[in-house]
Amino acid sequence: MAATTDTTAGNAPPENQVQRLREAFNRLSERQKIGLAVAIAAIVALIVGSILWSRQPDYKVLFSNLDERDGGNIVASLEQQNIPHRMSSTGAIMVPAERVHEVRLKLASQGLPRGGMIGFELMENQKFGISQFAEQVNYQRGLEGELARTIMSIGSVQAARVHLAIPKPSVFVREEQKPTASVMLSLYPGRTLDSAQVAGITHLVSSSVPQLQPGNVSILDQNGSLLSTLKNKLTEAGLDATQLKYVREVENGIVARIEDILKPVLGPDNFKVQVAADIDFSQSEQTAETYRPNATPETTAIRSRQNNETASVNEATGGVPGALTNQPPVPATAPLTAPATGNTAAAGQRPGNIPGNIDAAGITAPINAAGQPISTAKNSTVNFELDRTIRHTKQGMGAVRRLTAAVVVNHRKDVDAKTGKDITKPLADAEMKQINELVREAMGFSQERGDSISVANAPFAAVEKEEIGLPVWKDPERLLSLGKEPLQYLLIVGIIAFLYFKIIQPALQTMFPPPPKAAETAATAGAAGHLGAAGETGEEEENVEIDHYAIKVQKARDLAQNDAKAVANIIKEWMGANAS
Repeated sequence: MAATTDTTAGNAPPENQVQRLREAFNRLSERQKIGLAVAIAAIVALIVGSILWSRQPDYKVLFSNLDERDGGNIVASLEQQNIPHRMSSTGAIMVPAERVHEVRLKLASQGLPRGGMIGFELMENQKFGISQFAEQVNYQRGLEGELARTIMSIGSVQAARVHLAIPKPSVFVREEQKPTASVMLSLYPGRTLDSAQVAGITHLVSSSVPQLQPGNVSILDQNGSLLSTLKNKLTEAGLDATQLKYVREVENGIVARIEDILKPVLGPDNFKVQVAADIDFSQSEQTAETYRPNATPETTAIRSRQNNETASVNEATGGVPGALTNQPPVPATAPLTAPATGNTAAAGQRPGNIPGNIDAAGITAPINAAGQPISTAKNSTVNFELDRTIRHTKQGMGAVRRLTAAVVVNHRKDVDAKTGKDITKPLADAEMKQINELVREAMGFSQERGDSISVANAPFAAVEKEEIGLPVWKDPERLLSLGKEPLQYLLIVGIIAFLYFKIIQPALQTMFPPPPKAAETAATAGAAGHLGAAGETGEEEENVEIDHYAIKVQKARDLAQNDAKAVANIIKEWMGANAS
């Protein structure tokens, strides 16, 4: 009969099925009805929400740190193109990750973002008949905007403003004024500009404006600090970043050469090298003029020679001045009229002279006056060349004055023949000497320069390897980012399981009780249990909760009709237990 009943129920018309569902739903209490409705709605909402959430695209930042004008223009353009977007809590505009580059190219074709500055696009919409003054002002505004955009492309600069003061040209030189510029920078938090970057911005601005000198460019930061004098202050204080960088480069170069020559011999982790370089950055000029000792006249070059020779004849005159006194004396007679001898030649007569004349010191006198006194003088001046050397020496910057190197070498690893354990042994003297020579040659050791080197052999202490980054359990943010998505899915599954097992399943058991065969088996098992403990569990029968009383009564009737003898025996036993 139970099987027949199930078949009839399965083939029941739809009206009977709806009626059965209504009867089953009516078996629930008001609290169960509300809980069942809420649980089903919650499960459906969670399933639909998880599906939509899994299909939702991943959003990435399109632009950030935009001013209000650029942000509004970009949002209007995105809405016009029907591109999904949203704003983050920091004010950044976000679009789907797969469309970031596409959207940026489209916005770039529209000139967005403009960076809040008006560049040379201001000159594109010039009105006809504009005055020269307005045209010059627009040109200056466009130049300032273009310079500000270029400066903002530097990584540390968040915003920039450029102000140019360009005077009117004048035909008078005295009244001519040079242009000046002022740059206001707003840096990102925690970032600074070094002297090289400040100098780069200064030359960028000065090179963009005609006749603008780099000294006429002033650069300030958001705190009002003057950055354009940073390099001069460091130079005046004797600190120059380029010099310190050069010293580090020299030291690192020497260390690299020493390491390259020691790695094949000792291994990469068995030595440490440090080098200190003393660099001379002073610049000096020297001019020297030297003279060698005097040389012999025969080997010395003659610059000039001057000879001076004079002669004069002293004539004695006497008497009363007059015509007779001025007349020469009467020629003398012998012995002056005698023929010339060697004495006459000694007196100054030269071969080829006219007879009767004396030629001395370029003066020719008659022979009759030779007896009178004759005075001669002869001077000779010779100027020789002097040996002189002029040397002009200019010493360059960056000369190495002294090098100091320190090398420590680890002990050699070995295995003890007796115990088989790892041990370390110091290097032999020959090996240490060889290492010392290699280091000397690699560093360019110079005794005249005063270089020094020290090579030591010592065992290295064991160093524990440092962990790269924090572990996951020590980094909550990293742990949260890794387990965020799995935790969301697990939470959804947990909520659905809780609603099903705590609310939906008990409600379904109440609405749809077990089939008759299962009820009969349960009743038989319950009866057998009661018979096994007739005298001891009489009080427990009163605590048994009877569900679906009508169904159980029907099942008892069916059991009595099918097996009346067994039911009678059970009743007898119940009566006997009560009687006792």
